[in-house]
Amino acid sequence: MYMNDNDMTFIKSLLYSTDTEYVMNELMNMNNPLIPHYFAANYNWDNGFELPVVILENAACDVGTGLLLFHYADGYRFLVEIDEPSSEPMEEWNFFMKRVYEKLLSLDFTSQDISFDPGLTKVQV
Repeated sequence: MYMNDNDMTFIKSLLYSTDTEYVMNELMNMNNPLIPHYFAANYNWDNGFELPVVILENAACDVGTGLLLFHYADGYRFLVEIDEPSSEPMEEWNFFMKRVYEKLLSLDFTSQDISFDPGLTKVQV
């Protein structure tokens, strides 16, 4: 698997698009697992969890992308607070984190070709 200049241009167009429905549709129907991975790596998490959920539920989502989503959405905090009840403002985050966590534990991904190293400290590991 590799990315070419057209793929990079396409990812940039998705990242800067203001048409959320278009971006969701493109991410839902993506067959190349690298494009959602790079999209997720450059996604602005202040925009919410709607698009990350689409990436996670895409059949082509790789386990490396799942790890990236978990880490970028503050998965370390989720693990520390896993038994804590979630507050109402955090419901969307909590739902997303539980879904990513479940998929990672069950290895519910079609491929394991993309690596992701979050650079955890020895204490975090």
